[in-house]
Amino acid sequence: MLSGYRIVELGSYIAGPATAGMMCDWGAQVIKIEPLTGDPIRWLRPAAHEGGSSPNFEFDNRGKRSITLDVRQAAAREIIGKLVAQADVFVTNLRPGILAKYGLDYATLAPLHPRLVYTSVTGFGLEGPAADVPAFDVTAFWGRSGMGGQATPPEGTPSWRPGIGDHTCALTACLGTMTALLDRTRTGRGRLVEASLLRAGAYAGGYDLAEQLRRGETYPRTERAKENTRTSQIYPAAGGEWFSISPNELLPDWENIYIAAGRPELIEDPRFATLEARNQNALALTNELDRLFSQIPRDEIGRRLTVGKVVWGPIQTSEEVVQDEVAAIAGCFIEVEDRRGAPFRAPAPPIRFPGETFHPGLVPEVGEHTDQILAELGYDAAAISDLRAAQAIG
Repeated sequence: MLSGYRIVELGSYIAGPATAGMMCDWGAQVIKIEPLTGDPIRWLRPAAHEGGSSPNFEFDNRGKRSITLDVRQAAAREIIGKLVAQADVFVTNLRPGILAKYGLDYATLAPLHPRLVYTSVTGFGLEGPAADVPAFDVTAFWGRSGMGGQATPPEGTPSWRPGIGDHTCALTACLGTMTALLDRTRTGRGRLVEASLLRAGAYAGGYDLAEQLRRGETYPRTERAKENTRTSQIYPAAGGEWFSISPNELLPDWENIYIAAGRPELIEDPRFATLEARNQNALALTNELDRLFSQIPRDEIGRRLTVGKVVWGPIQTSEEVVQDEVAAIAGCFIEVEDRRGAPFRAPAPPIRFPGETFHPGLVPEVGEHTDQILAELGYDAAAISDLRAAQAIG
């Protein structure tokens, strides 16, 4: 669907490469600029096979072409300039100060390339005292945005999972890039697209922040056993599995929850028969349902809740998700090939376009396409040899 669009990516780790990676999955041509030693995330986790890259790198970089450049050298920056001149989009998650130092910031490139969509992905935005502060999703998305704090009970310890903030931010950056490209069809001009981990986190946590801004307070952070309402609660099932329910507080939902737990007589129990009573006896209700549900297999609980039209869902591990038929049918996975021609499943792009079939390309080796890309820019073999001798390219 994006066939014919050219994207140059100057970034590392996750948020920036994921932004370009989604567009690559949808058909755009992406040239990934890596340092001479390669994107550090290539080896952050063990590879699936000898000589490969980590699965996290594969996920965000399949189908791209890789060129290795030392941006500190003028000859390398000249190459970047030629690549950008042919590009529709420039995606980067390098810090603003580094980009400005090497003349790769928006203020420098925009006058030279007025149709260019320049997508900046940062930790804290392009302005203010934190603009040049290094960031990862744990510090900017989970930490400073309030996401981690709001998810942590007062007596608990904050936790996080890697990549979630990065990929949420990449979604916003990709949406902004697509909007800017659409706007270019009307104006003929590109523009700056600014996305940040902090802003993505604030948007993702907007449910709480909207109340905090409007009312000065938001939904309380409490221990599970001290919740004063049964709405959207998590319960244990037999065998150490967990599931969530999000019931309507009206009585029919609770009647079916009690039936699913195997204790329909609770419908008449004055402690749990009304919303007011359930709130007054919240701890007793939690303990009772914990005891009942923990003796029943989760699949059976789910069957009963589904029959009762109660909204519920399993709390799954990644091992369970990749075996989940519902996730597979929903299009959460896509089959790709590794460099040996062996097929394997990988996470799919987050949006499905019915009728369109995507065939992600191979994950590039470090600098695999350097000579090919330079030849396309007009460099002959002697010039490429000189650049390599000067270590401007890998």
